Amino acid sequence: MQLLSLLRARFEQALSGWVDDPAVHAQRVTLARDPRHGDYQANIAMPLQKTLEMKPLDIAARLVEKLNVADICQTPEIAGPGFINLRLKDEFLAEHLLAALGDERLGVGHVSPLTYVIDYSAPNVAKPMHVGHIRSTVIGDALNRILRFLGHHVISDNHLGDWGTQFGMIIYGYKHFVDPAAYARQPVAELSRLYRLVQQIIAYQAAKPKMAAAYDVVRRAKEKKSELQAATTELASKQSAKHKADLKQADKELRAADELLHSLTEKVGAVEQAPELLQLAQSHPELEQCAQLETAKLHEGDRDSLALWEQFLPLAITEIETVYRRLGVEFDFTYGESFYQPMLEGVVEELLRSGMAVESEGAICLFLEGFDAPMIVRKRDGAFLYATTDIATIEYRVEHFHPDVILYVVDHRQSEHFSKLFAAARAIGYDRLELHHISFGTVLGSDGKPFKTRSGTVVGLETLLDEAVERAYQAVCDPQRLQKAGIEMSHDEQRHVAAVVGLGAIKYADLSHNRTSDYEFNIEKMVQLEGNTSAYIQYMVARANSILRKSGVELDAAALDNFALHLQQPAERDLALQLLQFEDALHQSVEEYYPSVLASYLFGVAKQFATFFDQCHVLNADSPELLRSRLLLCHAAARVLSQGLRLLGIGVVERM
Repeated sequence: MQLLSLLRARFEQALSGWVDDPAVHAQRVTLARDPRHGDYQANIAMPLQKTLEMKPLDIAARLVEKLNVADICQTPEIAGPGFINLRLKDEFLAEHLLAALGDERLGVGHVSPLTYVIDYSAPNVAKPMHVGHIRSTVIGDALNRILRFLGHHVISDNHLGDWGTQFGMIIYGYKHFVDPAAYARQPVAELSRLYRLVQQIIAYQAAKPKMAAAYDVVRRAKEKKSELQAATTELASKQSAKHKADLKQADKELRAADELLHSLTEKVGAVEQAPELLQLAQSHPELEQCAQLETAKLHEGDRDSLALWEQFLPLAITEIETVYRRLGVEFDFTYGESFYQPMLEGVVEELLRSGMAVESEGAICLFLEGFDAPMIVRKRDGAFLYATTDIATIEYRVEHFHPDVILYVVDHRQSEHFSKLFAAARAIGYDRLELHHISFGTVLGSDGKPFKTRSGTVVGLETLLDEAVERAYQAVCDPQRLQKAGIEMSHDEQRHVAAVVGLGAIKYADLSHNRTSDYEFNIEKMVQLEGNTSAYIQYMVARANSILRKSGVELDAAALDNFALHLQQPAERDLALQLLQFEDALHQSVEEYYPSVLASYLFGVAKQFATFFDQCHVLNADSPELLRSRLLLCHAAARVLSQGLRLLGIGVVERM
């Protein structure tokens, strides 16, 4: 049930014929900030005082007179300078929550469907999945699940990075640096090592010539700052605003120069302090160009290069699919960059024929309004770019999937690329197609930097999943805890519970944060049974189900006719209200594509259920009627929390 939409519709009716755009003003009906004043509030009167040339209190009074909510709410109250406070009737809550329990969808209706294509996860198959892939994967999967549940037609597409420069690096590395025994034992691990090795040597060869200039930039930046500081001492309290700004800018330039020098020094030192690496770097000069030549041969269809690519690709994809199976993530299509490669020449030729693209200094470019730099779709050497592939991808999706909306769940660093891509798509003629970049922040370590191992390498995702499951086993299946709770579990059940809780913990820790924010990855906190964790919510589901089992009362749809809800205590009423807001939470989660809204809602319900359980006796209720009523609330809480977690891609267990 969409309580918020229902109330806004009533306000829109009351405003109709009185103000322009009544639907816009009705959007100012929101959840009450302070529950003591009601369940919902409307801040409509004050913004209308100039338009209507009336006092806000008079506007509010007239609006209440015109408002038809007697079947939903108690008499609305006007407070402060013109707020309208609304409190839903207990019998309304009871009636509609009972109706929701009789529905397999918990009263959630189907929307007028749109066709969505969601592009998410998209790992580079040249290396194992790492912690950086978790955000795109779980955010995209949650949006996929929520949109489908609401009734939209959703096509999930994993746009694999299975072509291009990374394979040129791997092919070169395989030809010159492979350890045959290691490749035979663990082929994907060895290919990943080769990729990192070639990357490291290329980074060294690029950094080495820049060192002298970087030292010089740091020296000049220090001199400039020292001169300004000396002038500061002479000027004392008479510093001008310009001088302060110059000093601040000089400090900023010095920090940037220091950071660049530090980065270059690290890249050079990592190779020069390892004799074997240094020898490889010296014996394979201009390695970047060599890798580019291997890439070009692959793109041109060289038989040996294609044979190696066809040998490597299935191995890498098999390992990636293992991770997806553990996470319970599935895709309708997995079309990598290689799928679109045969289309790219035709895309560029069509852009040239239409006049959209022009030649500039040997490259083929799109000059887009609002952007200083053009979008290059073919380089001077004939190579295509990500932009070319992305345009081909849009054309393919439009032709075969007919989407209304395409969502790209990709980190924030690609914002400029997608801004250009969307501008290009509109210019080409896809102006009715909604294109959204669902950007997200970075996973950080405890040091506030991108999460890495102590050795400085990016953490593999499978390693994190294993660790999360083990931490969950220690936290949830601790023998003393189970004994205290009176729970006997077989070893198999314990391992199952640990897997569900551990994997859910990693997903929820990501999804519970605003997707545009960075967050700190802390497995120990993620699996705790207290605080805003999936383990806490899963525990409340298990607790509710335990009460239902102990009661021995059947609560299937047929039996509900013999039950009634009695909301006598504030904790009962508050829980019923929150449970009825489930559909609102789902719609709000997809308004701007923030799964964190649903996660926050579920945490709120779990907390309210804990309050209800602590304040209202269930199995020892004062009467059979009250027992059945409170069992209904336990049943409703378990169903809403379970369904909500499933929509986030998180499972539940019967016992914890």
